[in-house]
Amino acid sequence: MDWHLLGLSFATVFLSELGDKSQLAAIALSGYSRHPWAVFGGTATALILTSLLGVLIGEGTADLLPPRLVKIAAAIGFAILAVRLLRPSKAD
Repeated sequence: MDWHLLGLSFATVFLSELGDKSQLAAIALSGYSRHPWAVFGGTATALILTSLLGVLIGEGTADLLPPRLVKIAAAIGFAILAVRLLRPSKAD
């Protein structure tokens, strides 16, 4: 097993998931529920399944497209998101 890759994947997902809308939804659900472990089980399972989908899609994409093209597409996508987030909205 590639422990460096495992640690890097864990740290990346852990840090990116802190404070996101799924965590806030889990906080809200567990606050109203008498069964917080059921909320934990449901949210943990959902995160695992979405991560599995990402890995499977990524593996399939790696077989079809060159890694450099995927990195360029991801960089362009993140740049577009950054510009949209930094641009003032019409309501401001």
